[in-house]
Amino acid sequence: MQAKHQFQVSESAEAPAARLILQAHLAYGESNSNGLSHIQRLKSRRECQSYLTQALALEPDNAGALGLLGRVEMDNGQLERAHALFTASLNHQPGQTQQYCNLGYWALKTERPALAEQYFIQALEVDRQSAAAFCGIAHSRRLQGQFDVAYLHYRKLLETGLEWPSVYSGMLACAGHLEVHKADETLARDAIALLRHDGLPHQDIARFAGAIIRQQYDLDNPDAQIALDAASEDELLILALGKTLMPDPAVEELATLLRRAIVAEVAQTVELRDELQPLALALALYADRTGYALDAEDDEERLVSAINSSITAQLALGEGQDEMIGSLIISAMYGALFQQTFAVQLGRWNMVDWPVGLQPVMAASYYNRASEEAIKQNFSEKAEELSLDKADVPQAWPSWSTLSYRSQSSLKDAFTQELGLSADHCPDTLRIMVCGAQSGQRALELAHYLSDVEVIAVDESLANIASAARMAEDLDVANIVFWPWSIAQQFVADGHQVHWIEIGRLPSPAMTDLSLAALVNEASVSGAVVHMHTAIAEQSSADKQIRRLIAEHKLAPNRQTLRQLRRMVLTNRNETTWQELVADPDFYSLGGCRDRWFRPQDTGQLQELMAMVSNEVDWKLVKARDTDGHSLAIGPVQKQIQAEALGSEVQSLMGQGLSVYFQKRR
Repeated sequence: MQAKHQFQVSESAEAPAARLILQAHLAYGESNSNGLSHIQRLKSRRECQSYLTQALALEPDNAGALGLLGRVEMDNGQLERAHALFTASLNHQPGQTQQYCNLGYWALKTERPALAEQYFIQALEVDRQSAAAFCGIAHSRRLQGQFDVAYLHYRKLLETGLEWPSVYSGMLACAGHLEVHKADETLARDAIALLRHDGLPHQDIARFAGAIIRQQYDLDNPDAQIALDAASEDELLILALGKTLMPDPAVEELATLLRRAIVAEVAQTVELRDELQPLALALALYADRTGYALDAEDDEERLVSAINSSITAQLALGEGQDEMIGSLIISAMYGALFQQTFAVQLGRWNMVDWPVGLQPVMAASYYNRASEEAIKQNFSEKAEELSLDKADVPQAWPSWSTLSYRSQSSLKDAFTQELGLSADHCPDTLRIMVCGAQSGQRALELAHYLSDVEVIAVDESLANIASAARMAEDLDVANIVFWPWSIAQQFVADGHQVHWIEIGRLPSPAMTDLSLAALVNEASVSGAVVHMHTAIAEQSSADKQIRRLIAEHKLAPNRQTLRQLRRMVLTNRNETTWQELVADPDFYSLGGCRDRWFRPQDTGQLQELMAMVSNEVDWKLVKARDTDGHSLAIGPVQKQIQAEALGSEVQSLMGQGLSVYFQKRR
């Protein structure tokens, strides 16, 4: 009789519990929707948690509810609770693919990719068709540094039609680590697919694309024949030129050669035929991205000068757009249209008035530069550019077009989940300062993907500030400002403080009135976090030698000087001295060369900063990562910091490439 009564109670609870679990699943789906704001997603997550709590009150042993509640707890950063719930779910219902996958992603969250892989393999043993488990193995292999194996897993997922953002993002991350030693049509197709896909940071596969192109065109062979017509039909070449900057001297020579071949044909036929226009447009974008670093022969310069004069005459006569499109493309391959004498007359048209295929070139070469020039006028630092020739005005660097893929989150989550710190002291909106933001990609990612922040991005380069501010406007990111150091110093002097400080590129020795350590100390509130790196780039023997040449000969940072210095390096690139420099992406842009040779980072600023945070009375080391992003034990790193503060060079962190986080105690 008692058993019958218990069965009836259980049966009566089953239907309401099932309805609640269904509602929880719907709410959880909304909590992971990229179409909703982070606040809306948090609300949906809380609704999901409420439904599950009610369901488990009715059915405490419901395996599905326990597992889903584990996912919610994991999303909330409660990793121990999540693990307990996943395990409980499996105890009540063994052999669940979903729970093995959940445990796999839990292990990834706790930085144990090898353990994660074991869980994902268990999931596949239960269900060989589980895409989530297969994708999890790809993530695990990537985080273990097995980029080639992970890459093949991501490729397989795409071949089966699974086009999750994390799959594309993971494949792109792996591609950046692959070595390409021979021409491979499959790799070329992969690169094309990645470059075609919108929303990816294509700049991150520049090396990968360049390596494929190097092999396809046999660029290591000095006798290799390059056919202009074949190149004009090469989709990979055109996409890579249009969307990346490939750090390969042989690819740079190929671009220079193709540009010269196009101009030579135009000189003979007096027209740019339609078949060559896609390649010419891609070369124009590429040249702009390099800051017009590509060398040109005298006859090319003369022809382009004649074409520019022709455009000026056509505009004066009021001719229409169609008559000058070919000439504008040729001109844009050699210099920014905004810097030409006819630039003002181009302003009679809006960008959308131009043919669609030409619009990216017109944006890069004219309209974006006009917008950036207007932004520069707001800062007193603009006075430094007034005496420069138009071609010598610095260009923003690094060059990028798309933010890296991230999930929406909050800075409070970073405090609690990433650093294990309390966020109770944090206000609703936290303020981040990014020191040395350069052209703003990292700063914009923080502003775009964190729901509870406002970002102050600071940089020494006015070109970087203007370019990043324009990109923020284009991306409709309103919770960020870009300032020169002078305004940031005044902001802090006025008593304003921040909750998180990111140290990017260090100020140069030219910033004689700036102490970064003093600024950081004054700007940070009690409990604020400072994130910095312990290595400084641009310290190769080649860089030091070039800086000595600049000092000895009192060279000016103009386009001609930068091109001459690059030419010297390229001529001697096979010598050991220059190889590290030639492998660096900075070398392939005049903006990058100008930064590292004429405004290098000041090592003294980092030394002062490290000395300041070594004071354990005022600062606490809360996290350290190595160059691969793996967390390190705090104790040994703290000992090194203390030893360095006491004068030990043997245990110095400088140059080790660590990523370290310090919290201000008071």
